[in-house]
Amino acid sequence: MSDPHVSPEPPASSGPDPKPNPGPENDTDPGSASEPRAVVRAFLAALERLDADAALALVSDDVVYQNVPLPPARGRVAVEKQLRWMLRYGTGFEARIHHLAADGPVVLTERTDVLRAGSWGAEFWVCGTFEVQDGRVVLWRDYFDWATFLAASARGAGKALFFQAAAAVAARRRTGP
Repeated sequence: MSDPHVSPEPPASSGPDPKPNPGPENDTDPGSASEPRAVVRAFLAALERLDADAALALVSDDVVYQNVPLPPARGRVAVEKQLRWMLRYGTGFEARIHHLAADGPVVLTERTDVLRAGSWGAEFWVCGTFEVQDGRVVLWRDYFDWATFLAASARGAGKALFFQAAAAVAARRRTGP
């Protein structure tokens, strides 16, 4: 069964593709808030603000979200559950976009994601695929290397433990033995 959120291959063409008429009605105007690149940037910015409501306002009811190779979350309710869980335990998120490319409704990102939870933090490379229809994200699929993520998590845990230990030693020095 095919995934309804994956665009089919474009038909073969005998000549160059005609230029689309720019304008918000077909989401090709770079200034349009519903233009796919703008929607993806706004979505990631909402996540950076830890604003689940703003992020969810930018997804469709039948959105599919997947961190490959984990199983996908299908539908706004399932995605909301995952986002709220992440935001409940996370204290910070940053999406450092290195490259962003769009082909019609499909937007590809190469980025470094930074996750924070208290004094723990991890930075790791992510490639994201988004599909936007009618100004809403219908597909959000992130690919990253699990070994790199686990190594970044371990480094983050090590730094968190070091700083907690250093703070405890400094506090003991201030208060005396």
